Amino acid sequence: MIPDIQSILKQLGIASLNPSYSTGSKWSPATDGKQIDSMSPVDGKKIASVYTASEQEYNHVITTAQSAFKHWSKVPAPKRGEIVRQFGDALRKNKEALGTLVSYEMGKSLQEGFGEVQEMIDICDFAVGLSRQLYGLTMHSERPSHRMYEQWHPLGVVGIISAFNFPVAVWSWNAALAWVCGNVCVWKPSEKTPLTAIACQHIIQEVFEANDIHEGVSCLVTGDRHIGELMSNDKRVDLVSATGSTRMGKAVAAAVAGRLGKSLLELGGNNAIIISKDADLDMSLIGAVFGAVGTAGQRCTTTRRLIIHESVYENFKAKLVKAYGQLRIGNPLDQHNHVGPLIDTDAVNAYLSSIEKCKAEGGKFVVEGGVLSGDAYSSGCYVKPCIAEVENHYEIVQHETFAPILYLIKYKELDEAIALQNGVPQGLSSAIMTLNLREAEQFLSAQGSDCGIANVNIGTSGAEIGGAFGGEKETGGGRESGSDAWRNYMRRQTNTINYSTTLPLAQGIKFDL
Repeated sequence: MIPDIQSILKQLGIASLNPSYSTGSKWSPATDGKQIDSMSPVDGKKIASVYTASEQEYNHVITTAQSAFKHWSKVPAPKRGEIVRQFGDALRKNKEALGTLVSYEMGKSLQEGFGEVQEMIDICDFAVGLSRQLYGLTMHSERPSHRMYEQWHPLGVVGIISAFNFPVAVWSWNAALAWVCGNVCVWKPSEKTPLTAIACQHIIQEVFEANDIHEGVSCLVTGDRHIGELMSNDKRVDLVSATGSTRMGKAVAAAVAGRLGKSLLELGGNNAIIISKDADLDMSLIGAVFGAVGTAGQRCTTTRRLIIHESVYENFKAKLVKAYGQLRIGNPLDQHNHVGPLIDTDAVNAYLSSIEKCKAEGGKFVVEGGVLSGDAYSSGCYVKPCIAEVENHYEIVQHETFAPILYLIKYKELDEAIALQNGVPQGLSSAIMTLNLREAEQFLSAQGSDCGIANVNIGTSGAEIGGAFGGEKETGGGRESGSDAWRNYMRRQTNTINYSTTLPLAQGIKFDL
């Protein structure tokens, strides 16, 4: 069933908008910028249009944000947390409508759409507590009657470049923490999912207006990669947090590093689950299948490789083939379906190309892929999740394909399995399924997984707000969300106070006048 999307847009307060930017309490009118049509991969229909912001409009947004920072950074952190608390409550009221729009505009299942909004609510709750815990350390000075301590100050303007696959949650991970730390935010959402971003901006605008918050604390700029390039090269943007492909991340990193700026990168994953001979195979099956087909394989934490012990390989492969035969593919707003569409036909073409490359390198498909046709799949974006037996060194296996293609690899010894797991350029998420404590601990040790996330007896997909999220190697090294990820949005300052009547120097240096 396709929702009455116009009613949902009206409920979210954005039915009559076709903007290019917002600085927090007002929207710009449509300009002569390039029109961006938001097309639903669910049914191929146009939802609404937005416009790309001009460079002049972008500069206006940044100037407004800089001015707002002077005011917002003076607001006590707990009071900033109170604003974020109200934002979380507003999200609770709009969870069903916003979650439905996420599902329809992006194509993920309705439950995943609701889950994404819940992630936003959860990070708001986390940030509220954090607003009273922005702790620095105190240190003992080697000089008498001196006190040393460190404190953390906000950076200024935080630029957020988000991806289509989590069109609202990842923005909130950054924005909620950045706000309580005293920063202002400028958001450049994916041009593939602009409407969910506009809905979020409208929700936070209402909260800011109710609290008489200065214009520019939360800004939105719609557009294509040109806006991202402006942001990456802009010295006025103190931190660029970018989520997307490794290719995009390298370009952002180079531009930001060229001006000695700060970047926070969340890039590609090529995630594996090791299935041990001592695994609970039924439990492993659930983790592997959801990890591989959830969001139609369009998560950075999607399970792309299964590294299976030779003694259980055939048994587990048979379980996978049977499970894939039971998958229901179709409209993601129908909660009986397991798999929705890819984001667009470009993604479908990449999926088909990857299948052909895999076959050319020697991959043997035990579950064939393909594009689905018929009235129920009229958008042309629905594909079959597929499974191939491969070798880890295949070029196509070394790359991240944002689609439901699962690779099976056989191993004999755990050291070999860990080497295979680590033997790709990416280093985001990893898992081992085992009831053997020694295997679990070896996997989690310094000689084990080289990923930012390493799990035991759960899959690679998904993350909890309380832990820092991110990965190593070509995943970019960034950390968002929980733990001490808040420090990314602040600068450290070491302070020394001399309350004596003399001026002793450090290291016992004498300088008598």
